[in-house]
Amino acid sequence: MALSDTTEIRQFTCLNDNFGVLLHDTASGTTIAFDVPDAACYQQVLEETGWKLSHILITHHHWDHVQGLGELKRKTGAAVIGPERSRQKISELDSTVEDGDDVLCGPYEIRAIATPGHTLDQISWHIPSVRVAHTGDTLFSLGCGRVFEGDKEMMWSSLAKLMRQLPDDTTIYCGHEYTDANARFALTIDPDNPDLQARARQVQELRARGEATLPTTMAREKATNPFLRAGEASVAAALGMEGKPPVEVFTEIRTRKDNA
Repeated sequence: MALSDTTEIRQFTCLNDNFGVLLHDTASGTTIAFDVPDAACYQQVLEETGWKLSHILITHHHWDHVQGLGELKRKTGAAVIGPERSRQKISELDSTVEDGDDVLCGPYEIRAIATPGHTLDQISWHIPSVRVAHTGDTLFSLGCGRVFEGDKEMMWSSLAKLMRQLPDDTTIYCGHEYTDANARFALTIDPDNPDLQARARQVQELRARGEATLPTTMAREKATNPFLRAGEASVAAALGMEGKPPVEVFTEIRTRKDNA
C-alpha cells in the first residue's frame, strides 16, 4: 500500500489566523505537527483523533509559531526538529537541519528547504512521497511573508527556489489564513488574470461560509499568486516595468503590499 493511502492530514485554526497542521500515518502511527502556535488546539485534535504525537517540525522562531511548543513537547514527548539557525532561539529543539537535509519521521522522508527572507532561519518542509509541503510564512496562498530579517532579493530567491523544487501537484500548507486580503491585493497587480479572478471568487465564497482557503497547490499559486508571477511579462507590463528583471518586479509588488 502506498504511503499516500495511509496518510491523513488535519488542518485547524489556532490563535486568530494561524493554522495548525497534523499529518498522521495510519499504518505506523507516526504523527507529525508543523509548528505549534498554541498547545491547546493541538491537544484537542490529538484527543479527538486518538493520534499520538511523535514529531514536531518547526519552520521558524516567531512566537506565533512556537509559543505552544514547550507545553506540547512536555505533554507528548514528541521529538522537535527545526532550523539550525534557530538553535539559539528555540530551546526545545532536539535536532536541527540545514538546507537540503533529509529527516526521517517514521515512514516519511522529509526534505528541509531553506527559504529565508521573512526570517533568516525559515525552513519549508517537503514530503515528496505524499506530495505535501509546509511553507511556514514564506509562501501563502496569493501572497508571501513580509520581509523582516532578510531582504527582498533573498525572499524572491526563496520563492523561486520553491517554484523549482516543488512539483506542480504539491499540496501546500502554510502558517496563516491571509488569502482573502491577499486576493484583494493581487487583483490590483494582475487584474486581467482569469485564473486569479476565479480564485478570488472562490476565496470570497469559502470565507463567507467560514471555511478555510488552504491548502493550496503549487500549480494554483504559479497561475494566480502575483509574488510568484514577478517573472511574467504581463505582470511587469501591468506595473509599467516592462523588461525589468523579476527581482525588481517582485520588490515593487512586495513594497506595494507593505504599504497597502
